[in-house]
Amino acid sequence: MASTNVSSDASTEVAGQVAGPATIDLKLEVVTLPVSNIDRAKRFYQSLGWRLDADITAGDDFRVVQFTPPHSQCSIHFGKGLTTDSPGSVDRLILAVRDVDAARAELIRRGADVSEVYETRPAGAESRSDRSYFAYASFSDPDGNGWLLQEITTRLPGREWED
Repeated sequence: MASTNVSSDASTEVAGQVAGPATIDLKLEVVTLPVSNIDRAKRFYQSLGWRLDADITAGDDFRVVQFTPPHSQCSIHFGKGLTTDSPGSVDRLILAVRDVDAARAELIRRGADVSEVYETRPAGAESRSDRSYFAYASFSDPDGNGWLLQEITTRLPGREWED
């Protein structure tokens, strides 16, 4: 049977570095998406019901549009002058959801082309009756940046939801 080591402790195995958990807050704030058409991407993410945080232009060479998924602490942004990555080159952005079927239905209702729900289980996990961490559905934005809905109903130790 396969197993996975899970720990809520910070890694301490870096030679020559201070051991122990970090003492400062480091929160992932924004992920940059490369897109080919800013206004088309803006319409897409608005259609999903995501909160528009900003649409800022500074001259002809800079524009940033930022959205936040419902209840997320991390946002996305895209625009002009932000990245040299190819449009559609970001893959496996994971949206954790409590009910992947309901999330899928909502996104489809809002016009997204979402895959059927599928399960991916590592060897040894077939006997688990719940599908927390194993149930997924996928969709892409108009440029092909890939998103996964991942059902998480019971968090791994140290990763509990803050309500």
